[in-house]
Amino acid sequence: MKELLCTTDPVKIAMASALLEGEGITAFPLDVHMSVLEGSLGILPRRLMVAERDLFMARAILRDNNIGTD
Repeated sequence: MKELLCTTDPVKIAMASALLEGEGITAFPLDVHMSVLEGSLGILPRRLMVAERDLFMARAILRDNNIGTD
């Protein structure tokens, strides 16, 4: 697994996941439940992981849709 995206924006994670799913790429969001520790302040970043074989294509999909990292 490789990190594709790391952001504090949950909407960006959801959008990227939906775009990747539409292209047949499985993405795994990590750290989504960290808000319990941070008190829902949104200061801890969440990560989106993909299989190493899908990383190149996933980066291209995010770039084509203007979804970058923080």
